[in-house]
Amino acid sequence: MSMDVQALFREYLSRFAAEVGDVADGAFVKYQGRLIKRLGFEEFAPAVREYHDLVQRYFDGLERGDTINNIVVKLLRDKAAALVLPPPM
Repeated sequence: MSMDVQALFREYLSRFAAEVGDVADGAFVKYQGRLIKRLGFEEFAPAVREYHDLVQRYFDGLERGDTINNIVVKLLRDKAAALVLPPPM
């Protein structure tokens, strides 16, 4: 899957500012009951790729009828919060 990480990063910055506020890169804040770090581009790029891969695997598993473990759901929620995204479920 090809993704425009630069565009996703710009969206992340806009979302972060709107949802959390103006925070410096590397600073920690509370969001959805979780402590998250404002990511710079160098940290964001691998994090967003990992998140998209996990979401794809999650939905592939649902389509196959796999049983989804609560740990997987928690992991997806944590990864979504770190990117200031709603959870995919």
